[in-house]
Amino acid sequence: MSKLTDVPKRILIGRALRSDKLGETLLPKRIALPVFASDPLSSVAYAPGEVLLVLSIAGVSAYHFSPWIAVAVVVLMFTVVASYRQNVRAYPSGGGDYEVANTNLGPKAGLTVASALLVDYVLTVAVSISSGVENLGSAIPFVIEHKTFCAIGAIVLLTLMNLRGVKESGKLFAIPTYLFVAGVFVMILWGAFRGIVLGDTMHAPTSDYEIKPEHQGIAGFALVFLLLRAFSSGCAALTGVEAISNGVPAFRKPKSKNAATTLAAMGLLAVTMFCGIIGLAMATDVKMAENPAKDLIHNGAAVGAGFTQDPVISQVAAAVFGDGTFFFVFLAAATALVLFLAANTAYNGFPLLGSILAQDRYLPRQLHTRGDRLAFSNGIVLLAGAAMLLVWIYGADSTRLIQLYIVGVFVSFTLSQTGMVRHWNRHLSTESDPAQRRHMMRSRAINTFGAFFTGLVLVVVLATKFTHGAWVALLGMVIFFGTMTAIRKHYDRVAEEIAASDIPSDDTIRPSRVHSIVLVSKLHRPTLRALAYAKLVRSDHLEALSISVDPAETKALRDDWERRGIDIPLKILDSPYREVTRPVIEYVKSLRKDRPRDVISVYIPEYVVGHWYEHLLHNQSALRLKGRLLFTPGVMVTSVPYQLESSEVAKQRARRRADWIAPGSVRRGPVERRHHKETGTKS
Repeated sequence: MSKLTDVPKRILIGRALRSDKLGETLLPKRIALPVFASDPLSSVAYAPGEVLLVLSIAGVSAYHFSPWIAVAVVVLMFTVVASYRQNVRAYPSGGGDYEVANTNLGPKAGLTVASALLVDYVLTVAVSISSGVENLGSAIPFVIEHKTFCAIGAIVLLTLMNLRGVKESGKLFAIPTYLFVAGVFVMILWGAFRGIVLGDTMHAPTSDYEIKPEHQGIAGFALVFLLLRAFSSGCAALTGVEAISNGVPAFRKPKSKNAATTLAAMGLLAVTMFCGIIGLAMATDVKMAENPAKDLIHNGAAVGAGFTQDPVISQVAAAVFGDGTFFFVFLAAATALVLFLAANTAYNGFPLLGSILAQDRYLPRQLHTRGDRLAFSNGIVLLAGAAMLLVWIYGADSTRLIQLYIVGVFVSFTLSQTGMVRHWNRHLSTESDPAQRRHMMRSRAINTFGAFFTGLVLVVVLATKFTHGAWVALLGMVIFFGTMTAIRKHYDRVAEEIAASDIPSDDTIRPSRVHSIVLVSKLHRPTLRALAYAKLVRSDHLEALSISVDPAETKALRDDWERRGIDIPLKILDSPYREVTRPVIEYVKSLRKDRPRDVISVYIPEYVVGHWYEHLLHNQSALRLKGRLLFTPGVMVTSVPYQLESSEVAKQRARRRADWIAPGSVRRGPVERRHHKETGTKS
């Protein structure tokens, strides 16, 4: 059975790698950029659209605020990148925000950051895949008609790719990410050339449309709130920035330097593309609406439910390159593909963070172990399952899912930068070298501004997005926090209970006697084998135990026992209610009560069958007994297996292969006979 399951596993994820090959899976900067930064790079495909969607509530007149919102997002991006460059240098072990907060602010702050990041990683997969499906659906109607099914299928495919290993999946993701970046830059440069140098007037497909404002004449506090909400939506461009600080161990040496360089490159590329798309959207007169069926007006009438609102990047590409041209199709395909692959940021961040949390006993230990391909396979599968659940619940609707987004990111940003401020304060109190102190004070100033700015944005995000779905993300963080706290308490309690004492205890004192019991239902070959094995093991007292449910069967068992002359006493317990488990448990407990210093050893004969469905027909009483006896102190349970014919399927196959006659062997005769003919002897 293991061989049957191993073959498809090897086909899907490749051959297993030795632990000493881990160094060969480390990433150079050119591969690390698409692996860890595909999320913030690809977010420029939907973040500008989210800004315009929110501003459309006040009508087209509010669109002129979008460049200022873009400037605010750029300032925030550079602040976060500069702050995280300090993080990766100070904490290169891969704990990222969690390690910074845990070390400098305490375990509760660290656990809050971890909860926020885990929720955000799940949402990264759900939002990226859903957005990719919607972009692809604008060209392929089948995809948009079955977008939940297609999104789940994409998550499964991405999971298999990541199970093959970080480096191998990184190579797969590098080309689409770089093609997308190149395509966007070509679009920005060509659009700027056409507009500035050639003086062309470019029109988006929706340039002739009008927007019906949901709220006329917004001003004062309402306008400020709207602008803050648009800014918080644009901050989706910052998601995934923290993944590089969590993934420092995956970089080649020098790890911190390479991670800091990758961070800077990612920030520069992301803000340039974001501003370029916003600028082209304004120049080509793109129109977006939260409810396009009612709020988009064309030729004096609403466009209706049959209208499909294309993303901003698609409309800009149509205006710059021309709808249906080669470059338009190229960018559309690259955008859809990179949005699918953007989830890879979470596939590298979530399992690594889960491994660190498992090592700290906040998550099950299985998340700390690496799989066959030296990836954290259990964490990858857990992330995929959670993301598929979200996609199914929200129908792969990126507009609904994105409302849950970025809350966790800014919780981790704020606590991490606050922790870095305390980190530098602690080191400044002991550092005497003037050059080092100047460097630390500069880093502290950067992290202080980062903590203030991201904290301010966190307040804005919570205020503007809470009623639009952000409360779900907060609920998820609370659930993660409570679950991890409970797991840690359990592990601590178990560790304290099983810790070896320095003084002699009951666990180190040899038991007075061993009382062995062989459970007997019928006198057959499995029972005889269990009796023989129990006699081999040294015991102070050995007896066979049978439960009388049917008087006729019990009499037959006793007669057969005496006829064979078995020299082990047979004890039979009556069970008037036809139970098997309870009489055994009560008998064992009575022995323990009478002789508390004795150890009871119970031998259970079990059938070993070859097919999974045969397990349903055998050993059910044995399973119940073992489950109950596990909770009885001072009782050891030993299974004595007896292999039935069906359990030797592999041996039978081997025997058939040995007896198999190869093609042509009959014609030339068996080897021995041919040899005799050649020597002139008779066989």
